Amino acid sequence: MLVRLTGIVKRFGTFVANDHIDLAVRAGTVHAIVGENGAGKSTLMKILAGEEHPDEGTIEIAGAPHSFRSPRDAQQAGIGMVHQHFLLADALRVWENVVLADEPGTALRLDSAAARRRVGEIAAANGFPVDVDAVVRDLGVGGRQRVEILKVLYRDARVIILDEPTAVLVPSEAQSLFAAMRRFTEAGAAVIFISHKLDEVLDFADDITVIRAGAVVGRTTPAESSAPALAALMVKVAMPSVAPREVAPGTAVVLSAAGVTVGDAGEVPALDDVSLEVHSGEIVGVAGVEGNGQSELLMALLGRAKHSGTISMGDADITDLSTEARRERGMAYIPEDRHRDGVVLSMPLRENAALGYHARPPVKRGPWFSRAGAAGVARTIISRFDVRGGDPSTLASALSGGNQQKFIVGRELGSHPKVLIAAHPTRGVDIGAQSAVWNELTAARDEGLGTLLISADLDELLALSDRLLVFYRGRVVGELDPKTVDAQVLGEYMTGVRGQAPDAGSRPDPEGAAA
Repeated sequence: MLVRLTGIVKRFGTFVANDHIDLAVRAGTVHAIVGENGAGKSTLMKILAGEEHPDEGTIEIAGAPHSFRSPRDAQQAGIGMVHQHFLLADALRVWENVVLADEPGTALRLDSAAARRRVGEIAAANGFPVDVDAVVRDLGVGGRQRVEILKVLYRDARVIILDEPTAVLVPSEAQSLFAAMRRFTEAGAAVIFISHKLDEVLDFADDITVIRAGAVVGRTTPAESSAPALAALMVKVAMPSVAPREVAPGTAVVLSAAGVTVGDAGEVPALDDVSLEVHSGEIVGVAGVEGNGQSELLMALLGRAKHSGTISMGDADITDLSTEARRERGMAYIPEDRHRDGVVLSMPLRENAALGYHARPPVKRGPWFSRAGAAGVARTIISRFDVRGGDPSTLASALSGGNQQKFIVGRELGSHPKVLIAAHPTRGVDIGAQSAVWNELTAARDEGLGTLLISADLDELLALSDRLLVFYRGRVVGELDPKTVDAQVLGEYMTGVRGQAPDAGSRPDPEGAAA
């Protein structure tokens, strides 16, 4: 056994996050830990990574007992953790983030050439396409994740902990990530990963531990289990599904973009002459490997990126309006990075409930901010969306990532929007929460809400979308009917194997033509 945790107990006040947990991880294996949001998975891994201290229990690495006083102690023992929410310096370049605190050279002089070369070698050896000189603030979520993994690999970790590693990766990227991790285990090391995606757990794991309410409720292997069986252990609910819609989409256009281009003059634009329409009561899915223009589309629609072309809500041109003005007109937004754009971790939930809606009742009463009104909104979100672990006075940082996500979804849908822009709405949530979010999105759709859905989860796109737009190199290369395509065909469009430039409103043959 490379890792053995015995009788781990962790309490936060009266709340028991980990209740006498035993975990054994074999060298040369991939070990999955699954469970619902707030089950204690991340807390357990933070204990192994030296970020939390257990109240009871022991830690052994390769048979030797350890008591980690800090993450640095864990790193020196060969433990590396890639968090679901990244710990990067946005203003630094990729290679600077990777070597930070372990720079080659002398105490007086950084050997930047050696650092850049070493980071580039590690990236190439593990199949991670990343520009080592890129500034981290300019990277998307997938690029940032690769930087976090490079940080761990740079320090020669024997155990890599991945918290929701594929939450924003498309299947081809996930396959590449796990192929790299498998090469890591072939050298005798171990990978521990937390995931809510049971299909990838069954595909990639050697061993599976199921945690519920802070305790281990099952140990199994992919050969001995199935997705429904794991789901039943985790949350005792059925796998999420979407019933065939009974209400047809409306004809009114609630959101449109015409010839929108984002990019500096003289460079290849990140978003290139994109036009699209979203009708009332319609969910339009956007598929694409990260870095093909989806983030730029989001920023343009929200009024946060300089662009050419026009953007309209209904009959009104909103091209020159601020983000705040667009929100006031009924645009809601579920962000792709909840910590950067969704919640303020240091603020209580009642104040987070008011974000973006501070100028509306009941949050605003006359010229004043109403703390009671905001608390009432937060209480409604917590109840309707089963946000666990707090009340209106609880800090957002005290919630698990999945419960933070449910709170954001609840806040945006609860604002009664005319248009919803949803980026990865079920990122990092468990099966029960995913099912609840899907139900809320389809219920809002049936009441007339137009939604633009961007997701790395192809099953989610195929289940929820009425139409699918596929982005490749900043352009729309396919408009597909999700009822007649599968994930494989969709993936071929996303990677440029297939492609076409559809006429506005066209419905191309899903068989397509080879690019």
